Amino acid sequence: MDISKAIAIVSGGASGLGNAVARRVVADGGRVAILDVNEEQGQAAAAALGDNAIFIRTDVSNEDQVNEAVAQTTHRFGTVTFCVNCAGILGAGRVLGRDGPMPGKHFTQVIEVNLIGTFLLCKAAANQMQHNSPTEDGERGVIVNTASVAAFEGQVGQAAYSASKAGVAGMGLPLAREFARIGVRVNTVAPGIFLTPMMEGMPEHVQESLAAQVPFPPRLGRPEEFADLVVYLYGNVMLNAETIRQDGAIRLQPK
Repeated sequence: MDISKAIAIVSGGASGLGNAVARRVVADGGRVAILDVNEEQGQAAAAALGDNAIFIRTDVSNEDQVNEAVAQTTHRFGTVTFCVNCAGILGAGRVLGRDGPMPGKHFTQVIEVNLIGTFLLCKAAANQMQHNSPTEDGERGVIVNTASVAAFEGQVGQAAYSASKAGVAGMGLPLAREFARIGVRVNTVAPGIFLTPMMEGMPEHVQESLAAQVPFPPRLGRPEEFADLVVYLYGNVMLNAETIRQDGAIRLQPK
């Protein structure tokens, strides 16, 4: 797939990793629909990218909103060829905390946004992609989902988050196998610790402590590096059903 001709839909695209992907797609000549619940940031992000970007306020856990976002993207740009799922919430908290057991609704919310939200956009995007004209290799679209190293080494306080991201990673292979018949590839990136707005809000000594845990390079990942990998996955037809850790060799400790 040629990134200069990509028509991308990026959830969580108003900031952080998703915004880095949106900026990279437009910089390389493609077009992008930014999906996010933060309307102010989303409008600003799209405006900064010009006519090749639009913002659609979307709660990815709401199926009707997700379907409408894909429909609006298709109406504006003609179709969807690239779907990147970056929307997510942390939902940190101990299962047995100081104030008692974690409410079930807290766990459910994290699953609904991180896992079900990813599924809903994958489904809606693939439904549109199947109508695209195929490339020489028979490709009609590419999906890249965002898991986390916490899917494999969840820390204390990450039960909900780790479960949601493990679900995202586990969903990749069956989706790739099913979507093979329509020429749509599905890959997953599992980032380590990246310098996102959430991380930037932490005290400097906390950021330095986290960076020191990364074997090499001993620093936090940059959103642009995540975008580099996502765009590479779009262009390499032989990469399918993979979950790629992008983490500088870090392995999370229990807490």
